[in-house]
Amino acid sequence: MTQLLLDIAPDWIPALDNFVTGRNVELLSALRHALAGTAGERCFYLWGETGCGKSHLLQAVMGQARTAGQPASYASGSVPDKGLLIAVDDVEALDAAMQITLFELYNRVRENGGLLLVAGKVAPSGLNLRGDLRTRLGWGLVYQVHGLDDAEKAQALERHALARGLALPPEVTQYLLRHGRRDLPALLVTLDALDAHCLRLKRVASVPLLKEVMLRRAD
Repeated sequence: MTQLLLDIAPDWIPALDNFVTGRNVELLSALRHALAGTAGERCFYLWGETGCGKSHLLQAVMGQARTAGQPASYASGSVPDKGLLIAVDDVEALDAAMQITLFELYNRVRENGGLLLVAGKVAPSGLNLRGDLRTRLGWGLVYQVHGLDDAEKAQALERHALARGLALPPEVTQYLLRHGRRDLPALLVTLDALDAHCLRLKRVASVPLLKEVMLRRAD
């Protein structure tokens, strides 16, 4: 019965439309132009702290491209071997061989077209990668992905809850923001756990139920 209830909740898929923009208006616009083929630059580097939304954006762009029938691939800590549109997440985790592969891919995209999105935790100059790759990553458009403030996180939580069909009272959102982890991915995971808990008990979301979920996750 628990599994059946969990299957009722729709999967939440990263998309440009469900990304809470915050201070990233210019970046979001640039990515939309890139997808539409109206951007001059085809190589992007996104950087920012863990939980700021880099992975969401990379997966969203690749997902939208695939929906439009374009060959697109996303990978974290490695370089996909196929696709006209390619996203490489966690670039600082690439080994020596993968760094060479990314270097060659970057040059190929600039010469022959396509789209390359790369993301890391720091700006290109601060990456602990081979020098020629750091240089290449700084050649394209470089954007810092700014994290959300509490009001923007609340908006993101409400959107996520709505996508799952979960009624989220304001007091539950505020309690989660005050007592949960600060990064948005962790908050969303807690929200998913709350949704599953509510489905199991057939009860609406409340602060007491959220406390139960957070206590279990802390064990």
